[in-house]
Amino acid sequence: MPNTLELTVDIPKGIEITIDGNKVTVKGSKGQLEREFKNAQITVTKKEDKIVVSTESKSRRYQVSVGTVRAHIKNMIIGVTKGVSYKLKVVYSHFPMNVKVQGNNLVIDNFLGEKYPRRILILDKVKVDVKGQDITVTGIDKEKVSQTAANIEQITRIRDFDPRVFQDGIYLVEKDGKPLK
Repeated sequence: MPNTLELTVDIPKGIEITIDGNKVTVKGSKGQLEREFKNAQITVTKKEDKIVVSTESKSRRYQVSVGTVRAHIKNMIIGVTKGVSYKLKVVYSHFPMNVKVQGNNLVIDNFLGEKYPRRILILDKVKVDVKGQDITVTGIDKEKVSQTAANIEQITRIRDFDPRVFQDGIYLVEKDGKPLK
């Protein structure tokens, strides 16, 4: 008998989940997310009010992937029920930085006194709000929201300057309502 590993995810009320092969679609009050899991060794099935992610492989690689797929499905459920929110803070001491949203780009003017603005593409289904020195990145897809926040933080990374003196930049301060330490 093969060594099977099964992990489950409870389906909350008000969430509709459909599974078509390896494609999982989650519908909730905030919207719909779908994702295809291309690992042939992992199966995703729906049993009553639970999603079962399993593998029959004895390989550690596939058994670890079961937990990863389960975490992705949990993040999709959280995204369509509560949404995902990241907060960033604009910090400058030398040159006043201007941050604004233009279409589907975030534009940063006068970073370290630079002549040309820096631009970041805002990913699909992600909303960015700029209010003074606070930037809020929200959406239902955790991967796209966190990638947009990371892109904003990375575009203002200081290179070739002493970071103890030049602390200008945009820094992540809060994830889903929890302040970072």
